[in-house]
Amino acid sequence: MAGRVAGKGIVITGAGSGMGRAFALALAREGATLGVLDRDDAAAERVRAEIASESPSGSKPAVALSADVSDRDQLAAALDAFVAHAGRLDVLFNNAGLNRPMHLLDVTEENWHSIMDVNALGTLLGIQEGAKRMIPNRTGKIINTSSIAGRQGYPSFAPYCASKFAVNALTQAAARALAEHDITCNAFAPGVVDTPLWTRLDADLVEIGDAAEPGQAMADFSAGILRGRPAAPEDLVGTAMFLASSDSDYLTGQVIMADGGMVLV
Repeated sequence: MAGRVAGKGIVITGAGSGMGRAFALALAREGATLGVLDRDDAAAERVRAEIASESPSGSKPAVALSADVSDRDQLAAALDAFVAHAGRLDVLFNNAGLNRPMHLLDVTEENWHSIMDVNALGTLLGIQEGAKRMIPNRTGKIINTSSIAGRQGYPSFAPYCASKFAVNALTQAAARALAEHDITCNAFAPGVVDTPLWTRLDADLVEIGDAAEPGQAMADFSAGILRGRPAAPEDLVGTAMFLASSDSDYLTGQVIMADGGMVLV
């Protein structure tokens, strides 16, 4: 039986670890050809090798790609390399992101720009460059990683929240702009996910005095999750699969909350 994304060419940014890695492995198992894109070349190659180890001998189910998503030329070159490998780009996950917490009154211009450049500008560039490679085929899906921080502001995450509010706005703008080309654009909004990003975030919150010891911040944030625990990356795979497959063909301009019940909107 064919997989839900069999034959699709899919690129995931930030795919070297965390949610991106989990999505890449799952989508490859469902028949897609994956572009594993990460700024860390070695991380992208490790995930590509994982996918290859599960695939039939002689097949080329994945290619490792390297780019800083806030650099248009690098991103465009990576997407061109993927199209040369897979023949077409059907689905793009704009998933790469970062957060560096600071108290609101301490936020610096450098902190603001570093977060906004990756999370917001990187999403805009991904939408633009992905769409350019989908428009000739008159079909495609663009999927953006938002956050509960795109629904409400947190005092030590102000630039991150602003960047994820921007992701939501870009998702709606792209849905309207690209509808005439039969390209959809949606986003999903996780809450607390046990990934390397949260491991770093937990340590950073101790450093700025928002938590007394490692693990406290994640536990505090997770306390309000109705499902009773933080997510593992694999908990988001079903949402990613839905958005990448034909099951979501009639959906566009939406932000799906996938946070275990942290924010009810």
